[in-house]
Amino acid sequence: MASTVEPRTSRKRKRVRDYSTGTYVLKPLLEEVPLSSDTDSDTQITCVEFFEGNLYIGTLAAEILHFVSLPGEPTNDSNVPSFILASRLQPTSSATPSTAQSIPGVQQILLIPGVNKACVLCNGTLSFYSLPELSPAFGNAKVSNCTWVGRTDSDDGVYQQGDTGIVMICVKTRIRLVRISDKVEFIKNIEYPSCLASASRGRFACVADAHTYALVDIENQQKITLFPISSLDQAAGDSTSGQVQNISPAQVSSVGRSASSARPRLDLRGEDTRGHERSSSLGNLVGRLGRQRGDSGARTPERPALESPEPRRALSPLPATSPSRPISSLGSPSIRPVTPDKPLPPPPNELSPPKRGVPPASTQAIGILRPHISSPLSTEFLLTTGTSPDEPSVGMFVNLDGDVVRGTIEFHQYPGDIVLDNGDHASSGPTQGISDGESSGYVLASMVTPRGGGREAGIEIQRWDLEAGGTKEWLGLFEMPDNHGKLDSGSTLVKTVIGLGVTRSTTTFDFPEVGRKLRARRLGLSHPVGTAFANSPSDSQIARNQQEDDFASRLGHETCHIAVWSGDSIWWITKNPLILQLDAMIDLSLDECTKQSSDFSLDRDRMSQILDSIQSKEPRTETDFLTLGYVRQKISLIYFADVVNSLPSGEGQKGNVWQTTESLLIEGGIDPRALLSMVPLFQKDIVEGTKGIWIHEGLLEVIERNESSVAKKLGSTADLAVNNNNVFILLKRFLTTWRQRKGFGSISDETEVFQTVDAALLHVLLYQDQQNQSNLGGSSALRSDVLSLISSDVDCFTRAVDLLEEYRRLYVLSRLYHQRKMSSNVLATWRRIIDGEQDDGGEFVDGENEVRKYLIKLKDSALIEKYGTWLANRNPTLGVQVFSDDNSRVNFQPDQVVPLLRKHAPEAVKVYLEHLVFGKRNVQYANDLISYYLDNVLATLEASSDARATLSQSYESYRALQPPKPTYRQFITDNASPSPWWHDRLRLLELLGGSHGVGFSYDIQSILHRIEPFEQYLVPESIILDGRQARHTQALRLLTHGLGDYHTAINYCLLGGSSIFHPTSGPVDADAIPSREEQATLFAYLLYEFLRIQDVEDRLERTSELLERFGSWFDVAKVLEQIPDDWPVETVAGFLIRAFRRLVVGRSQTMITKALNGAENIKISAELVEKVEAIEPVVEVGEQGVV
Repeated sequence: MASTVEPRTSRKRKRVRDYSTGTYVLKPLLEEVPLSSDTDSDTQITCVEFFEGNLYIGTLAAEILHFVSLPGEPTNDSNVPSFILASRLQPTSSATPSTAQSIPGVQQILLIPGVNKACVLCNGTLSFYSLPELSPAFGNAKVSNCTWVGRTDSDDGVYQQGDTGIVMICVKTRIRLVRISDKVEFIKNIEYPSCLASASRGRFACVADAHTYALVDIENQQKITLFPISSLDQAAGDSTSGQVQNISPAQVSSVGRSASSARPRLDLRGEDTRGHERSSSLGNLVGRLGRQRGDSGARTPERPALESPEPRRALSPLPATSPSRPISSLGSPSIRPVTPDKPLPPPPNELSPPKRGVPPASTQAIGILRPHISSPLSTEFLLTTGTSPDEPSVGMFVNLDGDVVRGTIEFHQYPGDIVLDNGDHASSGPTQGISDGESSGYVLASMVTPRGGGREAGIEIQRWDLEAGGTKEWLGLFEMPDNHGKLDSGSTLVKTVIGLGVTRSTTTFDFPEVGRKLRARRLGLSHPVGTAFANSPSDSQIARNQQEDDFASRLGHETCHIAVWSGDSIWWITKNPLILQLDAMIDLSLDECTKQSSDFSLDRDRMSQILDSIQSKEPRTETDFLTLGYVRQKISLIYFADVVNSLPSGEGQKGNVWQTTESLLIEGGIDPRALLSMVPLFQKDIVEGTKGIWIHEGLLEVIERNESSVAKKLGSTADLAVNNNNVFILLKRFLTTWRQRKGFGSISDETEVFQTVDAALLHVLLYQDQQNQSNLGGSSALRSDVLSLISSDVDCFTRAVDLLEEYRRLYVLSRLYHQRKMSSNVLATWRRIIDGEQDDGGEFVDGENEVRKYLIKLKDSALIEKYGTWLANRNPTLGVQVFSDDNSRVNFQPDQVVPLLRKHAPEAVKVYLEHLVFGKRNVQYANDLISYYLDNVLATLEASSDARATLSQSYESYRALQPPKPTYRQFITDNASPSPWWHDRLRLLELLGGSHGVGFSYDIQSILHRIEPFEQYLVPESIILDGRQARHTQALRLLTHGLGDYHTAINYCLLGGSSIFHPTSGPVDADAIPSREEQATLFAYLLYEFLRIQDVEDRLERTSELLERFGSWFDVAKVLEQIPDDWPVETVAGFLIRAFRRLVVGRSQTMITKALNGAENIKISAELVEKVEAIEPVVEVGEQGVV
């Protein structure tokens, strides 16, 4: 955590900015630290540690300031503690650093919480203290010529109480491993001189001196040189890169004798060969460390050795965390898996000699880069390398085999300090490591980069766990002149102006903004449906607000253990909650767009980037889940406002903006009531209920910001008519998708939400259909959607009724009633349409027939009577079918229906009686029907001269027809008048003519009496009635001379006057046919009338035809008597020929019959004779003798 700093006077300071859009933000820890009592002093902070409320600050003046934290004020939302100065400590140290690589002042503060100890490295001298007050430990023992100190247990993660720490103490000649508990125990030596940094994983350690990095196997005492820290450092060429070297004390001793006799020999136990005691006491350890010096030969005053209070004990080896494994040689930089069982190649016999022509390090005139070693994973190390402090550098990942893995990461400049942050843990090189978790891994590097006309000090942030590296972020602190931070000729380390490190304990920061954005607040409406929004909050609302505040207090907590310092100020660098990052990005983008244009505009590309950044994120906490939903909902509302505000300019129509907005609204899951509250047309459709509408407070700000502009675009009917197309299509799809979620238990306020969804969706469809005038009365897709919605059980029944009434969609309203099984409302609505009330939909085609079908399916007899008689009054034919249909679910008897119709629908009585008489063949009501027919016909003839003229004309027209011609019945049927009375007369003739059989009877005299005034106009009726009274002569006279219907006259003779004026089908009842004698009598009457036809030609033809066709019914002698003498024989030739033929046939038949009878007589006589002969004579003897 150590870093060098520049004098405060050389900086151009400014207030630290809060880059809330970044992954990390700075939070003040302590400002204006009293580093020195001298106000003119340039003393600055060099290192920082924090543990359990104790803050330890190392300074450039070789002092440690101990601060103790106090809890923050209860009114402080961020819960930031305050600090008081507890003590000021001056650790034991040399007057100046012991080496050129050493940093002046307090260089390191290493805490070992498990044993409540601390190691402080100050000006090359290591001292030991007790926590937390930093009192001297181990008899104020110290180690001189120390270059670095650190723990070796990076795999241990977070320290636990009671842990003992194994510490690596680096001096000029070697690395010493010691265990610190209630005493210091020596473990072993590692022959690696001038170590400046190290990090270990198990038995492997990655170390670095001033020139190169190396990988050391602590157990097997072997190392492999990796690569130089600076690619321009020629001194690094002396190292044997990529080869395994044995660094055990015996090997180093032998090599030392061949290379330099000045270096002391070490045995395998890590002891100096010049010593004979095997004590592990701190006194011997300090003595041996103190006697080792650098090549400069400088010495410090001799200090007394620390005597160990414990008895001597044997050296304990370093516990192994894995099976022994040697270090393999450094191969290619390709990724290779770690092979624990990889065999160790044989170590070289001796070290390679230095290369010729390479000057010693002390003579090189380049600046030496500071090594950085971190361990992101348990099998990898991250090392930095570059060329110079102001040039770009790279970070390389090396595994435990010494192979380069992954890709490299790039830094804008060579870092001053590096910290790895993996969410739960962090690492700043030689300190605590990172656990292998699922958190995102970040690299934080402090540096100074050119910015504008000067340079800016800050932290470069990037991902280390992504192959592509991801996007870099810059967290700036302050600006400085351009010439600041350059290396001078005497510098061996990169000088930085800021420090960066990981503290031993963590602290928790509260971000109250997170809770404020995510807590729910009630949305107020201008025109709510249901409970009105009160101006002053109710008790329930106050209680709900308190619950939301309590819930929000659990959100927005971030744990931090990375400190940043510069000059006399210290900050925490902590993760910026995701919601604050994204929310700030959105607001920043909107503000920039607003500055560029006075109207609302949107940088859609920027918004798309924000959405893409969270697309693959999986929520792992409650805050993450709420954050992702909040961001999607906020962007969806912004997109909606943008596309609406772009109307009608057309910019919002470009590309797939509408589709994108629709997808965002659907995926975001925004409460549809919140979206609809922005459109005035749908505010009456919103149902708040008793609880109200509660959404994230951050979304309320979006709605308040945009509702006026959206209302301006969509506030009037005229604007809606222009802008409705895409807006309403979007809303329709959005609401349809929401409607499909009905029944999901995860939706809060489900009843109110889906009442609103159904009402708004119906409103959208009705409005769109109203604008689509071209589809009026048709079966458009919108009409189908409306009917489909109504038929699927909408939740907003009352609002749906109001909307359908408002848009005059009565038929759809009836479908809504039908879906709710409200039959009376259905029929009442249909009655309104049929009675002429406006129905803009026009779907109710053939409404009366629909009413009939509906009534047939009902079981409610009262409704059937009510609307059945209403329908019968409007349309008697359809109305009667309601009561007469055999498929009806309610059967009505005729004695119920007839009085009902007579009362409410008199016009339908006749139709019902026709159904009974003609349909059901129920002769019980035939007389009633005849009476109805007579009433109608007679009333018409009496009132209308045209009707009388029509009848008279029909007779004349029929008589004028030339044979062959149809019967009069057929004639008047084919030439029927559309007048109802004409139909009634045809039915009357059918009933009077005997269509219902001989069993049907009616009051002939009553009918004759009624038609007597119009007898000359009702000739067929008179004929039928004469026939019924056996007045055949009168009937045949009217048929022949009144009508001229000769064909019917002939049928009259054949049928005896019955069933002549009704259509017949099938055989005639034999009982109704008169005998042949009666038929002959009737034909005789007919012949008499035919012979009196006025038209001579017609008389001859009709008589000749009658005699020729029905001559067998006539007596020839009588016929000849009636035929005038002046008629030519040809006229009756056919009759005479047939008559003579019948006579000849009769005579021949008689003769044949006589002959056959004679032959039969002879045959019988012969048979009798034969039988007599066959019988022998019988003699009978009586009393008188033989007889």
